[in-house]
Amino acid sequence: MSQNPTEHIVDLLLSKSSIKQQAYRNICAAFKELKEEASKLVKDIRDKTKKRDKDIQLKVESISDHEFHIRIAGDLLVFVLHTNIITLPKDYDYNKSSYVADQPLRKYLGQINVYNFMADSFEFNRLNDPGYLLARLLVNSENHFIVEGDRQVGFMFKSASAKPLKKVDLNVLITLIISQAAENDLVVPPFPNIRGITVKEKLEKTQSLGAGNKIGFQMSYQNETKP
Repeated sequence: MSQNPTEHIVDLLLSKSSIKQQAYRNICAAFKELKEEASKLVKDIRDKTKKRDKDIQLKVESISDHEFHIRIAGDLLVFVLHTNIITLPKDYDYNKSSYVADQPLRKYLGQINVYNFMADSFEFNRLNDPGYLLARLLVNSENHFIVEGDRQVGFMFKSASAKPLKKVDLNVLITLIISQAAENDLVVPPFPNIRGITVKEKLEKTQSLGAGNKIGFQMSYQNETKP
């Protein structure tokens, strides 16, 4: 006899809830360790740079249980721990892997997103200045992980991990993120594009006043040519 439909729903909710809760505990632990590794790395960098230039700003700032910032000179890296457990689109390699096929509940993931902003955008309250998604860390209930990102980050973490997340993985990730942010410079728009501005743009101190944009963080969809 087939299972009672109500019992099936109850079993499904209970199993999914348990898996999601474990994934969330894992991503919370990863977030805490990521902040600790960031603090250690930034202190090491600061100790080395202050001997040559004491004015370079380097610090880690805790904003809340779900957010912390890293100030690296003119860059501000924003780390956000999301409270929702998510799944990736069905056509992702991860979801088509034998690892997920063997146990579909492995598809549920906690996530941490890392954004790159100009530090002055926050300091001067330039609300229209853009930030860019630099990388994201996804962790499942078994503590296996996926890292997505551009350039160095994407190269180092090409596929889902075969082993649970460790501190050394987080150290490598945070090092690559800081390095990538430091390597990319500001590029201002061409002169004709910023020749005219509105009073609103002037009052809000937007990027139209020549603040520039960080380059190197455009995701693939941003490079598509529009008709």
